[in-house]
Amino acid sequence: MKSKLAAMLTAAFLSFTTMAFCQNAGQDVDKAAKDTGHATKTAAQDTANGTDKAAHKTGSVTKGAAKKTGDATKDAAKDTGHAVKTGAKDTGKGVKKAAVKTADTVK
Repeated sequence: MKSKLAAMLTAAFLSFTTMAFCQNAGQDVDKAAKDTGHATKTAAQDTANGTDKAAHKTGSVTKGAAKKTGDATKDAAKDTGHAVKTGAKDTGKGVKKAAVKTADTVK
């Protein structure tokens, strides 16, 4: 009878030991899953913040470039208008001189 009791106690001890190891493995998996979830959430937030900052910087740079382009276009239009006006006056003077010479030649 003592040997049966010892065998049952040994079997019970082994069963409880095995269950304890299984619970530890389950706890480890649960902790790893929580840690991975936290790391993923942190990475997603950091990525979102970086994207938001980059978008703001891009918008500011684009706005500045557009303003500079507008100013340069305005200046170029003024210069072109002045050049066209000067060219037209010079052409008019040339035509007038040619007409006078032609009239003198015809006389």
